[in-house]
Amino acid sequence: MLDSMLEKLAQQCGIGDAYENYRGEPKSIAAAARKAILAAMGCPTEDVGEIEGVQHQREAARWRSLLPQAAVIHPGRSSVDVAMADEDLDRTLDWRIVLEGGGQVSGRARCRELAEIERGELDGRGHTRRSLPLPADIAHGYHSLGATLDGGAEVECPLIVAPRACVEPAALREGRRLWGVAMQLYTLRSSDNWGIGDFADLEQAVRGFAPAGASFIALNPLHALFPANPWHFSPYSPSSRHFLNVFYIAVERVPEFADCADARARVAETEFQAELERLRGTANVDYPGVAAAKLPLLRTLYGHFLREHVERATARASEFRTYVAARGEPLRVHALHDAIDERLRAQNADRYWGWPVWPDELRDPSQPGAREFEAANAREVGFHAWLQWIAEEQLGGVQHLARELGMAIGLYGDYAVGVNPSGSETWSDQALYRRSAGVGAPPDKLALKGQDWGIPPQDPNVLKAEGYRPFRQLIAANMRHFGALRLDHIMAIYRQWWVPVGRDATDGGYVHYPLDELMSVLALESERRSCLVIGEDLGTVPREVRQAMEAREVYSYRVLLFEKAWDGRFFRPDEYPRRAIATVTTHDLPTFAGFWSGNDIELRERLALYPSEEIRLQVKDERAHDRRALLVALESAGLAPPVTDGGQDCVALCHAVHVYLARSASALVALQVEDLVGMTEPVNVPGTSHEYPNWQRKMSHTLAEILAGDGVRRVLSDVQAARAS
Repeated sequence: MLDSMLEKLAQQCGIGDAYENYRGEPKSIAAAARKAILAAMGCPTEDVGEIEGVQHQREAARWRSLLPQAAVIHPGRSSVDVAMADEDLDRTLDWRIVLEGGGQVSGRARCRELAEIERGELDGRGHTRRSLPLPADIAHGYHSLGATLDGGAEVECPLIVAPRACVEPAALREGRRLWGVAMQLYTLRSSDNWGIGDFADLEQAVRGFAPAGASFIALNPLHALFPANPWHFSPYSPSSRHFLNVFYIAVERVPEFADCADARARVAETEFQAELERLRGTANVDYPGVAAAKLPLLRTLYGHFLREHVERATARASEFRTYVAARGEPLRVHALHDAIDERLRAQNADRYWGWPVWPDELRDPSQPGAREFEAANAREVGFHAWLQWIAEEQLGGVQHLARELGMAIGLYGDYAVGVNPSGSETWSDQALYRRSAGVGAPPDKLALKGQDWGIPPQDPNVLKAEGYRPFRQLIAANMRHFGALRLDHIMAIYRQWWVPVGRDATDGGYVHYPLDELMSVLALESERRSCLVIGEDLGTVPREVRQAMEAREVYSYRVLLFEKAWDGRFFRPDEYPRRAIATVTTHDLPTFAGFWSGNDIELRERLALYPSEEIRLQVKDERAHDRRALLVALESAGLAPPVTDGGQDCVALCHAVHVYLARSASALVALQVEDLVGMTEPVNVPGTSHEYPNWQRKMSHTLAEILAGDGVRRVLSDVQAARAS
């Protein structure tokens, strides 16, 4: 009995019971895994009475609420489900929509005349679910729908009216084929940065690549990390996706720097300059060193800002106030989190590693203790809000420059699939995030042992109850300064692999999310921000996601190393889909030089990432086949480079591969900056943590050297010619 009840509750909560693995083989999700996921959702799993109570409560909510928790309509779906008891069928339903921009639309319907879509029974009474048609010309936006039966009490729910599809830039609608350069911002070297690539380096990249014909610069996630904990630096495990990583601020580009004698004097000191040279010279980013150099100077500049602008009520102070008001409660809570985090880590970093272990009075931003801390430490909270303003000023300035220089897209951002469990995003909405589980992936070709990324999942049931507000706010925040946005692991808006804490990644299960509703929010925000959407759809991609991406005009991700037919041949350029971004490799894969040399296979062997020797040998054999197949593909396209005494010249081969990809039918092509200079070491090795310096390795050349290199210039010229043909 208990097992059958748990199975039903799991179904109610969206937990799947089976899936197809990356080889297309059916796999069952163990009952123990489903039970552990239910527990992570906060559901009872042992007491039959409690389980039965939760089941009844959920079923009653489906049938007794006239309107859903949130309603979404779009072309192809212009009606809302309404639920009622059979005895209500002879009643009249009055509805009204309060529009986001003001005004309202209303109407009336006879309940019995509405089309029935489902029947059910609750507590011995018959119930029905019916389809309420709404006008097709309601303006796109976030509205409120209200409904009453025979003039009774009004029930309300959020109503999201979305466009059919996401936005495409005019250049793409006109049929142009664009290209750009992909880079991890922190890896950039320059003679001016402070040991980490920054927004000034990004500006230099735009100025260098735009004249060559590039239409975009694709970036790693720039999400906010932990200023007080620079040892935590993974861009895919941020503190908050609402805000930016302040270590990307170019300190000497902050407007206050030119007027602050104290800051300029400190930077000019011999000792400080020597430290900057050391930071620039390291092979890997020294994040603690960067923090120690930047944060004290930024704090000095903030003090200058308070004295010279806030106290004097200047126009610049007014701009800051406008920014704070516009970013609202999310900014207030994020700045408060960073101020508390900084204070407690200074007291005892080992003890106070994150908000889950903060003193009780500070663990909830809405509680009096957090409010009291904010009032007593207003200057520190203000400092962290000011840092976000400065970061947004600099990033927004680069996007403005990119468009001025003719880039059709400009900056192309990356939205991480989740956040760190101890960051401000989870602190601000603790009901939404389930910290007793982590998001990951079942075993696939890239990670044969499965993956647990250590990021807490959002509960889809809570997400729906909140009217999809958290997703809406996140997408809006991430589109603020980008012409295109890549959604990491887009399958996550359909299903996520939950790994309960304490279990192996292979012992997880899929939890399903409201795909159509989330896609609608994505399309609406894309329209509002004029932002192209790209879905990272590598790995096991359910049919439902493919269909939704096509219907909503979300661009696919096509990696040359994976684009092969069933017989192992590489697809011809004309076989690539148009609505896609094509690239040779990605940050989770070896560089092209690493792929061709087999360096990645040797690296994974050293790191003991192969489950067995048999699999390692299989990967090695597949690589040999892939190298031969790639040469055949290049030769067929008339691009095979000459063979030298030492074999294929990897630099010439990479050049040929880029031109091959540039000829593809895909509307977008991205060149990895590491491949432009022939780097071998990857930036990230999936399945590792401390075993490999993920997210730390810098570029082998400065940005100026890359832009001036004859080989690079030839590649860019040939790619531009191929894209324009």
